[in-house]
Amino acid sequence: MIAFVSGTVAALAPDAAVLEVGGVGMAVQCTPNTLSTLRLGKPAKLATSLVVREDSLTLYGFVDDDERQVFELLQTASGVGPRLAQSMLAVHSPDALRRAVATGDEKALIAVPGIGKKGAQKLLLELKDRLGEPIGVPAIGAPVTQGWRDQLHAALIGLGYATREADEAVTAVAPQAEAAEGTPQVGRLLKAALQTLNRAR
Repeated sequence: MIAFVSGTVAALAPDAAVLEVGGVGMAVQCTPNTLSTLRLGKPAKLATSLVVREDSLTLYGFVDDDERQVFELLQTASGVGPRLAQSMLAVHSPDALRRAVATGDEKALIAVPGIGKKGAQKLLLELKDRLGEPIGVPAIGAPVTQGWRDQLHAALIGLGYATREADEAVTAVAPQAEAAEGTPQVGRLLKAALQTLNRAR
């Protein structure tokens, strides 16, 4: 079990980062929120979870131990693999997921790509006693999750783009985000934003 990875950020991509650890580049799969905290050439420390398959070893990275723990607990539900667990954390914070499960909020889970109504109902039943109670209580009227604009902007800045470029890219993908049903998928918007930035260069 690799509990964490600490080193210099050598590369950033829309869904992964490479940290140089003792002369070795460790590829770590991350959500846009985690990537937004990283800066090229700067030191970083990520809590990690190693997923072992017959044909692969994949390292998933997280901002903190709480996010990693929720990632691992989500996979105890039938039908939830590491990819879906990561998608859930890309859309919702660990506390937002706890709150959704504690309150039986189907819509919050359906907002995650790959989860339908029946799947959401099943997950609510299976995860009810596993995730625990929400740690933080949001202020009255405060959104449960960070807005897609803020998440996308932070992810672009983390990938090394200037504030002005990030602003323009967020504006460019806004129609796509507003046309989406439910909560916009930040991972997809990030790919679209990168395409607009590449065309502009």
